[in-house]
Amino acid sequence: MHKSEADIRRILQAHGDALYRTAFLLLGNQADVQDTLQEVLLRFFEKAPAFSSAEHERAWLLHVATNCCMDCLRFRKRHAHADLSQMQDCLAAPKQQPHLEELYALPAKWKSVLILHYFEGYSVAEIAQIMKLSENAVKKRLQRGREALKLALTETEPEHPHGQAQDLRYPAI
Repeated sequence: MHKSEADIRRILQAHGDALYRTAFLLLGNQADVQDTLQEVLLRFFEKAPAFSSAEHERAWLLHVATNCCMDCLRFRKRHAHADLSQMQDCLAAPKQQPHLEELYALPAKWKSVLILHYFEGYSVAEIAQIMKLSENAVKKRLQRGREALKLALTETEPEHPHGQAQDLRYPAI
């Protein structure tokens, strides 16, 4: 079954925000995000997959987007890449900047599960399916990502006014 331009428009209306948000949080700059999203749409157009439900379609698109982001990150690792300072123009609020910088600094395997869980609302089982990992692997990546983010945030933020550290089980982004 061939996909049409109307299918692409429908995909962008239904899942564009989630795809953009996921790619931006993984990559950190608009140029790479745009390239990655074009690649996702191209793969959708070329593969012409048939989906059993809207959730299956969304999961497939997020899986492809995550894979394309990982490809971009591998490419960046071997080649020159953009500075984090470019990301400041895209932030919603200046107070979020340290949180996003710390999230961005995490290894991609932790960052991707944190994004899918906290920003996209997927369960551990759903993330395991999307990323083709075991549920235990997803749980461990969530745990390690939370720990690393908590450590990074406690190093950059002052202690709570009452002498207790903030509860950072859930990223305050």
